[in-house]
Amino acid sequence: MASVKRDYGQFCGLAAALNVIGERWTLLVLRELLIGPARFTELAGNLPGAGPNLLSDRLRTLVEHGVVEQSSVEGDGRARQYHLTDLGEELRGPVLALANWGLGFLREEDRSGAVRAEWGFLAVQSMVVESAIPAVDEVYEFQVGDEPFVIEVKGGAVAFGRGHAERPDLTVECDADTFVRVGARMVSPFEAIATGDVRIKGKAESVRRCILLLGLN
Repeated sequence: MASVKRDYGQFCGLAAALNVIGERWTLLVLRELLIGPARFTELAGNLPGAGPNLLSDRLRTLVEHGVVEQSSVEGDGRARQYHLTDLGEELRGPVLALANWGLGFLREEDRSGAVRAEWGFLAVQSMVVESAIPAVDEVYEFQVGDEPFVIEVKGGAVAFGRGHAERPDLTVECDADTFVRVGARMVSPFEAIATGDVRIKGKAESVRRCILLLGLN
């Protein structure tokens, strides 16, 4: 029997959006796909509380509305993965802003829950303070656990990527828990550096510009 979908019955854009993405776990499915394409098993592994039947239902709804689609996996013609469509990519800004907003509600007791470096890095992407973008071109590399990320400032614009930078002006190393705690302003970057939870390499000017860029001063 098909599940009953939420419908607010209102002639309103927000209500219409929630009809598509307002069900429990749907935004977290989108979070995973904002990180990159993923197979069903990968999504299930990162969202264990959802359960396979619920996850299948949420993906089916997103596919039906053109937010997500399936594609083949390079090198494995039989395997399939999910990825965002152009319509789904339009949710990147709103979802990342919501993730950043939610950082303010994290508390120490929440640290017992699961954490992934990618989740924190998604929130970081919406933390950029436009007025604090450096006038100099720089590259900041973050090694969060086993995951490397890069923030590149070039020509007054900011770009984000995964992987290592060839010649970073600043490198930051920490674990995923610390990365999220700093982003949530539960601890300042300077406190984390002083305790050794964050390790940096780079000029003091680059450290200062990066902190200002992300509004962590």
